[in-house]
Amino acid sequence: MDKQLLETTVSKVLDEMRERPIPLGVSSRHIHLSAKDYARLFPGQPISEKKALLQPGQYAADQTVTLAGPKGELNNVRLLGPLRNVSQVEISRTDARTLGIAAPLRMSGNLSGTPGVRLISPYGELDLTSGVIVAQRHLHMSPLDALILRVAHGDSVSVAIEGGERRLVFDNVAVRVSPDMRLEMHIDTDEANAAGADSPQAFATLVTPR
Repeated sequence: MDKQLLETTVSKVLDEMRERPIPLGVSSRHIHLSAKDYARLFPGQPISEKKALLQPGQYAADQTVTLAGPKGELNNVRLLGPLRNVSQVEISRTDARTLGIAAPLRMSGNLSGTPGVRLISPYGELDLTSGVIVAQRHLHMSPLDALILRVAHGDSVSVAIEGGERRLVFDNVAVRVSPDMRLEMHIDTDEANAAGADSPQAFATLVTPR
């Protein structure tokens, strides 16, 4: 195979890979807990896995809590494992209005100046002084995926939700790259409802790097 033919073939394969469907993950309201806060809410109980998630090592736990805010409560909010260094609560804008909490739009882990909420389990309660956010929509990927898609960690891209009756393009999608990540688009329930992402045929495609 001559060099020009090889380059043409490689370019065609890469173009096809860039057009492949991206798995779509809809993040319902959930919490991440530190070991200290977990022990207070579930004393003497080991965290137990209910369902593995697509991102390696992450899972939905059997344990749930109630979120209590100034205006209302949300029941059966799932704990995601493994435990973290700092507790964090991720909700939608609709959830924030139900609770009466002005949760800011943030990337996971960016908790400075965020509001708190009361956590209630069958075994205990605690007041988080901060940690409640509306998660910025984002795109997980490995370094190889980033190379193929021609994006880098921290980039902002546009992503289309396809396959349903309400096709929608989301701008300002944050790119998150790590060797232990798999390709997956994450949106919350409000965004999923707007895009009709409850369809089994729904998937994401990268529109353009920004």
